[in-house]
Amino acid sequence: MNRSNILIVVILLLCAVSVVLEFNQREILSRVFKSCIVPAITVFYFISVTKKSTYFVWFLLLFSFSDVLSFIEVYLESDLSYDLYYTFGNLLYIAGYLFLLLEVFKSISIKDVLKNYMVHLVVLTILNAYIVYVLMVIVNPYLSGSYLYYIEALYNIIILILLSVSLVNYLHNESKKSLLLFIGSLFIVFSEVIQIAYYYISERTLLQVASTFLFVIAFLFFYYQSKIENKPIKIYLS
Repeated sequence: MNRSNILIVVILLLCAVSVVLEFNQREILSRVFKSCIVPAITVFYFISVTKKSTYFVWFLLLFSFSDVLSFIEVYLESDLSYDLYYTFGNLLYIAGYLFLLLEVFKSISIKDVLKNYMVHLVVLTILNAYIVYVLMVIVNPYLSGSYLYYIEALYNIIILILLSVSLVNYLHNESKKSLLLFIGSLFIVFSEVIQIAYYYISERTLLQVASTFLFVIAFLFFYYQSKIENKPIKIYLS
């Protein structure tokens, strides 16, 4: 069994245990196993990828560190300590996504994108603004008047920018690597939207499970794109 297959087995086991615990109302333990997924992917990345990207390394490390912080949530006893934990953890996620954005930008010619995809950029900007507006309307009753509202808004803006940039990157490069990055970003956004629905609309276990499943798929796509070169996809005509 090669390392990629081992990684899939490990991730599926962590995901399965997390889901089973979630259905059994063991939310804390479920979160613990979920928080081990990205660190596991990070370990496999360092073991199996020879030519590492600095930006992608920082993305994995920051995300892993923020996930590991979830272990301390059960020990938080005051609203202030929880707010600080929420702020620090989400700022780490945001910083991680910014490094992933830099990774995507490495493959983009800004001049060519502005020349060939200006209409796409305008449409994506309008669409992103609308999605952020809708998400923040959902969040507003719970975080209104708190600085956490702006942390949540910034987080949502960053992941939507990541999705838009990764889409433009795929249109620009038409490579397998850029396609995997786009699909990973798409699953991340779906995962986060469902997560918001879980926290602020209905705490249904199925929503949390769906969010976890999409999150795992997203990071597997991110991992596999890191192992390949940014070469154009070859199309063979018969």
